[in-house]
Amino acid sequence: MTRFWWVRHGPTHETAFTGWRDVPADLSDTARLQRLNAALPHAPVIASDLIRASATADALTARRPRLADTPALRELHFGDWDGKHWSEVAATHPDLSRRYWETPGDHAPPNGESWNQASARISTAVDTLLATHLGGDLILVAHFGAILTQLARARGFDVTRAFQHKIDTLSLTRLAHDGTGWTAEAINHSP
Repeated sequence: MTRFWWVRHGPTHETAFTGWRDVPADLSDTARLQRLNAALPHAPVIASDLIRASATADALTARRPRLADTPALRELHFGDWDGKHWSEVAATHPDLSRRYWETPGDHAPPNGESWNQASARISTAVDTLLATHLGGDLILVAHFGAILTQLARARGFDVTRAFQHKIDTLSLTRLAHDGTGWTAEAINHSP
């Protein structure tokens, strides 16, 4: 059994699209970080290369091996929408923004990526990690969208159903692979 302990990075307090734009995490809630740290196994930690995930991973590695950050675990790529408020995107791209959320899958923001492209990117990275950490635990610090792509994969959800799930900052989602398929053991758990 291989377990992936997905941790969503610390809060950013952003009110705009935040995909590949590099914004810091607020890691001032040390009590919450201590509880999360206590809930995680002694296992290697790998993170997205965006500072909010990387810094969160650093806060969880006091006694754990820290592996190199990887861009493949980044958030959904919102392209030209990154840094813009939802209302601005709806005003400038009314049809596309509606399709992106209401019938997601192949629709992509200008100069960004679709759910299907993001899911393929993240799944490829996870498959590589699965092959190199077979039979062990791995802690992955990533983003809302990245975690949702893998939850959808484990549960066999389509993207619309995946978007109905909540993944809070500093929450834990544990997915396991038994050699033949995935199961979701915990979703959005806040220790």
